[in-house]
Amino acid sequence: MDRSTNLDIEELKMTREQYILATQQNNLPRAENAHLYPVGIYGWRKRCLYFFVLLLLVTMIVNLAMTIWILKVMNFTVDGMGNLRVTKKGIRLEGISEFLLPLYVKEIHSRKDSPLVLQSDRNVTVNARNHMGQLTGQLTVGADAVEAQCKRFEVRASEDGRVLFSADEDEITIGAEKLKVTGTEGAVFGHSVETPHIRAEPSQDLRLESPTRSLIMEAPRGVQVSAAAGDFKAACRKELHLQSTEGEIFLNADTIRLGNLPTGSFSSSSPSSSHSRQPVYELCVCPNGKLYLSPAGVGSTCQSSSNICLWS
Repeated sequence: MDRSTNLDIEELKMTREQYILATQQNNLPRAENAHLYPVGIYGWRKRCLYFFVLLLLVTMIVNLAMTIWILKVMNFTVDGMGNLRVTKKGIRLEGISEFLLPLYVKEIHSRKDSPLVLQSDRNVTVNARNHMGQLTGQLTVGADAVEAQCKRFEVRASEDGRVLFSADEDEITIGAEKLKVTGTEGAVFGHSVETPHIRAEPSQDLRLESPTRSLIMEAPRGVQVSAAAGDFKAACRKELHLQSTEGEIFLNADTIRLGNLPTGSFSSSSPSSSHSRQPVYELCVCPNGKLYLSPAGVGSTCQSSSNICLWS
């Protein structure tokens, strides 16, 4: 029985091996149909693909080189670009910078050890506007003039902020301690001048002159002209008028001299006095106000020598 069992087992194994061999033969691809459907890229398509891959690689290398060159030329850093630096306080520019389009900033200031220079080929204009965009102030620095258009223009001292010069539509105020005009022609005023005090510099003469017209000084409570340590001189070409409508003209001095006055002559009846020398004269006045001298006598001699008034 054992021998028969072994034969059955061997027959079963042979049958199983034959079945596996038969199945593998059925699954194998047919050799006659393999050359009809090739797999992959061949011919000119493969060459074009390699060319495009090579071109893309060259383009990437050129772009990378250009990017590195631009970064090197423009001096790109972590803090900024070129002369431009970005700091916590704002943007810092070093050197000469040019702006082709409008620049909007809140504040511009220079370094502590260098000035701030704004330069233009034509002019430099600084505008100020209100919240509605309307122009309220303008400062233009040109080749021929500096113009400021505003409601009020002020120049203040750097130490205490005192107003040195201010100008508006109504008045111009000069707050400096001394106004000095160095022009050879002096200061020219087209209209009246109001001042409480006029004085010259130390060791200099004060001169009020009107070359072609009259010089008028008026005040409701009087005009005082004084020279504390020198002479006072009033000169004119034609006439000098001293007039007081309601008061008097008071001349107070140790000596009052009237030079170049004409001297009248008269004949006395006394023979002794006709040949004597006349050292004393009498001051006479004509009806028109002209003064002249007349030889003094016992009485007034103005009527005897009044022929001078006839020629005046």
